[in-house]
Amino acid sequence: MTPNQPFKSGTYRHQYQYKSLAPTLINRPFGWEDPNIDVLLEDATRLLGELNAYSHLVPDVDFFIRMHILKEATTSSRIEGTQTNIDEAVLPEDEIAPERRDDWLEVQNYTKAINHAIAKLEKLPLSTRLLRDAHKILMSGARGEHRNPGELRKSQNWIGGSSLKDAVFIPPSHQELPELLKDLEKFWHNDKLAIPHLIRTALSHYQFETIHPFLDGNGRIGRLLITLYLVDKKLLTKPTLYLSEFFERNRGSYYDALTVVKTSHDIEHWIKFFLTGVSATAANSKQTFEKIVALRHVCEEKILQLGKRAPKGQALLRHLYSEPVMSATRVAARLEVTHQSASSLIRAFEEMEILREATGGKMNRLFVFSEYLHLFSTQVPRSQTRASRR
Repeated sequence: MTPNQPFKSGTYRHQYQYKSLAPTLINRPFGWEDPNIDVLLEDATRLLGELNAYSHLVPDVDFFIRMHILKEATTSSRIEGTQTNIDEAVLPEDEIAPERRDDWLEVQNYTKAINHAIAKLEKLPLSTRLLRDAHKILMSGARGEHRNPGELRKSQNWIGGSSLKDAVFIPPSHQELPELLKDLEKFWHNDKLAIPHLIRTALSHYQFETIHPFLDGNGRIGRLLITLYLVDKKLLTKPTLYLSEFFERNRGSYYDALTVVKTSHDIEHWIKFFLTGVSATAANSKQTFEKIVALRHVCEEKILQLGKRAPKGQALLRHLYSEPVMSATRVAARLEVTHQSASSLIRAFEEMEILREATGGKMNRLFVFSEYLHLFSTQVPRSQTRASRR
């Protein structure tokens, strides 16, 4: 795969009663012919840079990033078939119906996996080990807890269909994983390759999904890899870009773009789709930050009316950016005040229309920063069927 050679997705190898795809190693030069890629790359790089710069201008940006991460966890999990929306994801576990707690737990695990991986990047470079650690957190205690959390698969998996005989796609044999993952890791850190990082990110996501190294959770870890790569290479100083919402909104095109590489070796189609997603997501993320800043200004103006209680009100507002649903007990703990003082401050926030009571009961009431939460909400029909997760 040199700049003058066409891309080849891999070689189909005969296994027992089926054929698996052994992807071509990618730690080598890569070039493209379609000039539209140059234009898309320029736009995506510019918009990503604007988003990164804007994240430096927003005070307390880490509070807002926590909600971005929760949104990504919700959306990426939903692509795999979970039915939890962010409105549920922010609730405490005891507020979730028993039949929906497995979905809720998967989202919480993914949030923990993202936070863990991002924190590790401050001291360690991107690696297969880091992805395995994230996978262990993702799968622990959820539906996949018996699917070898944190371990590379030691058997053949497949995508689509009920078995290997009618599978839509069969990844490489587990015996090939060490070489393929070692090659992918070298590709991430090979400074001698003159390949722009956004192109490398697109190639990395495709390659990871083709390798499919885990028994379950490959889609979520593969989408997390996108953000981890951008942070690792300093294209983002904060983890503010997540493509799962774009992939979900264009789910058919997402799967088609990945599939067409395997069937016709057309990697350029996938790269164009990916770069379009980066541009759209970066622009939308920046717009969300702008809306947050505007909402913050309105809320802070209202809180100034509280007089001596204004500092506590400002402190509560900061906590609401990462915890937009709270009880009086939690407010008291976060602000280190009495339950009575917390309840009084909540009533003031209700009167100012910053919070609204969401449970309708007299006991264990929850209060929602609904206008803020709405900025992160995306809804899809709950009738969507669960995707194949092998």
